[in-house]
Amino acid sequence: MSANHTSKNSFAITTPLYYVNDVPHIGSAYTTMAADVVARFERLRGKSVLLITGTDEHGQKIQRTAETKGLSPQAHSDEIAAGFDVLWQKLNIQYDRFIRTTNSRHQAIVKEFFLRVWEKNDIYLGQQKGWYCVSCEEFKEERDLLEGHHCPLHPNKEVEWRDEQNYFFRLSKYQSQLEDLYRQQPDFIQPEIRRNEVLSFVSQGLQDFSISRVNLDWGFPIPVDPSHTIYVWFDALLGYVTALLEPDSEPTLENALSKWWPINMHLIGKDILRFHAVYWPAMLMSADLPLPARIFGHGFLTKDGRKISKTVGNTIDPIALVERYGAEAIRYYFLKEIEFGQDGDFNETRFINILNADLANDLGNLLNRTMNMAKKYCNGIVPDCSAENIPADNTIKAIGLSLGDRVAQAYESLAFSDAIADIFTLIRASNKFIDDQAPWTLYKQGQQQAVEQVLYAVLESVRLAAYLLSPIIPTISSDIYQQLGFSIDFNNKTLIDVSAAFSAHATWGTLTARQALGEARPVFPRLELP
Repeated sequence: MSANHTSKNSFAITTPLYYVNDVPHIGSAYTTMAADVVARFERLRGKSVLLITGTDEHGQKIQRTAETKGLSPQAHSDEIAAGFDVLWQKLNIQYDRFIRTTNSRHQAIVKEFFLRVWEKNDIYLGQQKGWYCVSCEEFKEERDLLEGHHCPLHPNKEVEWRDEQNYFFRLSKYQSQLEDLYRQQPDFIQPEIRRNEVLSFVSQGLQDFSISRVNLDWGFPIPVDPSHTIYVWFDALLGYVTALLEPDSEPTLENALSKWWPINMHLIGKDILRFHAVYWPAMLMSADLPLPARIFGHGFLTKDGRKISKTVGNTIDPIALVERYGAEAIRYYFLKEIEFGQDGDFNETRFINILNADLANDLGNLLNRTMNMAKKYCNGIVPDCSAENIPADNTIKAIGLSLGDRVAQAYESLAFSDAIADIFTLIRASNKFIDDQAPWTLYKQGQQQAVEQVLYAVLESVRLAAYLLSPIIPTISSDIYQQLGFSIDFNNKTLIDVSAAFSAHATWGTLTARQALGEARPVFPRLELP
């Protein structure tokens, strides 16, 4: 059951469908920013892209949370889902579909999928006994619990003993098929540390898992037994399918899967890896559907070296953070400072120091002083020069000629910090180059051709850096491009066409001679600690 994609010119990526038990947190923002970067990169490469995000709104935890607030589950879900959308807008997330699992069209997809699996005899009624974590919406093995029957992921929450009839999915039936999948497609689960976690889990032997609850009203009823409610994961994972429906199409599996399926990449946090890398492919195998191409599980975030926790009181409000510092600052720090896939830390002092050093000083000052020299020495136009006029041994040309390929490989591997490091190698080399060449001295000596070659090389390097950074900091990149005389706006995805094609713009030497430059202005203000 491999992922045979119908078109190499399309790309579909998903964030998790975030659970609406509480307002959005920084971890949700982190995953979604990364997904947006991947989507923007693929659009630059000329692909049709579908970025899916949304909210998972059913389950006992939602019902209980709503009750404590004096709200209906639907009213609570509406409030929290709106909060996610507000945050995505503030972070400049260009999603294409926002799916909510309370959508009536989603119920039709869940029902059809359930019946398909039911007809394969992969669902049966059994007795569920065990320790249940409401926060995880998952039964826990006793060996995995902390002292006093506390959940390892929610150590301040005691698990509950359950002994009830549930419907089960025959996960154990797909043990060998899953092992074959992991062996034949080693890149199916990434990074390697997550793949090893899944292989270890599966090697212990898979057990069938519960897909229903009794005495729970908030959810879809089991189609063959309305006294049971479908368990949140068997419902939520199918949101990725429902999201593929065109707005005016009938909600059927055939319609949903006709264009974008299978998904190219599920981007998730490592806490929900098992559901996506084990349960989900087994469910799809049962339904005889192709599998997604790749599942990538990133690490957890900490603050000042400590686990982020309400109990500790060190939570990070992503809305407050973006309102204080702006979307570009947040996007840049989290994707630059953390090796994607590993755990990473947020420290506000380091955050400000990195942004000032990289964006205000290295990039911003380089652009500003080069633009001012071009205005003074070249009448405010791109120097009358071309890449061919720049010697092959020119330091920044040598870096720039291979930079596009290196950065593309980094983006493909989700190595965002590596991409940024490579780009800033060019930026810092350009700063050194302009200091070493001293075009102000060359100008005084009457060496106009040398001045123009120096300024062209630096302006072109700034342009290339801005282009390659545009998936991460699109607003700053657009500002730089417009100062250089281009009309491209990297935030207008309908205009990212051949005029901004990766094949042309990711190549050093694209800047056109005698192109009128815009007004020089700072692209990133220096930040101060509050």
